[in-house]
Amino acid sequence: MPVTRGLPGWATGLLGVVVVVALWWISALTIFQNSGSVPGGAIPTPAEVLGQFAGDGIGFYWPHITMTLSEAAIGFLWGNGLALLLAGLVLVVPRIEKIALQIAVITYCVPIVAIGPIAYTVIGPPRGDPSGTAIFLAALSVFFTTVVGSLVGLKAADTASLDLVTVYGGTKFTQLRKVRLIAGMPSVLNALQIAAPAALLGAILGEYLGGAERGLGLAMLAAGNAANVERVWSLALVAGLLAGIGYLLFALISRFATPWTTGRSSS
Repeated sequence: MPVTRGLPGWATGLLGVVVVVALWWISALTIFQNSGSVPGGAIPTPAEVLGQFAGDGIGFYWPHITMTLSEAAIGFLWGNGLALLLAGLVLVVPRIEKIALQIAVITYCVPIVAIGPIAYTVIGPPRGDPSGTAIFLAALSVFFTTVVGSLVGLKAADTASLDLVTVYGGTKFTQLRKVRLIAGMPSVLNALQIAAPAALLGAILGEYLGGAERGLGLAMLAAGNAANVERVWSLALVAGLLAGIGYLLFALISRFATPWTTGRSSS
């Protein structure tokens, strides 16, 4: 019988975190103790990372966190907004579906690291805050997932309901408003749930390439150049925590906005 059988979801997740931290700690003290070119090894222990975070203080991290979050949020809104608009347009004008999917696939297949310098050349250096390149890469990171997820959900509407709208003289746009949006809501929210951490990753990569003055990406780059391994890991841990919070936030929104998907009553 599996050890986790019968445990609530939060307990299973907590157990997974404990296992990962334990493996990290053991690996840092054994396998990777003298790895890399940094004295003491390139992988610090969790205690050293937390000690670095406490030593730096929230005052050091907060300006970088707020900048990266603002870039990720703006990119998230732009990328997902355009993706939802394109998905809705496909349902109203089905002939453009192949073109829309090709556009989405192209945005997914083009390496962000390769297109980043091009975006920086076109957009130019930041004129103040935030970085336009970081926003662009954040938007690009979420576009494909939301287009595909939205189309899958919107096209899963009940055929009988769609036919009923047609019988009463409704257009494809009416079908989209009255039937498809409700039917596709779970898939759309699932796509947004995946897009949240992706937008953060895109923003951080954009900060590496986009000449930003603040941000987690820039702070990690500076810490790496200074061979401050503990700070690099501390910043990476903060970024991972923010990505996890974004993912969980949309999981909660999905749970309460679409209670029928979990078999719960909305009351």
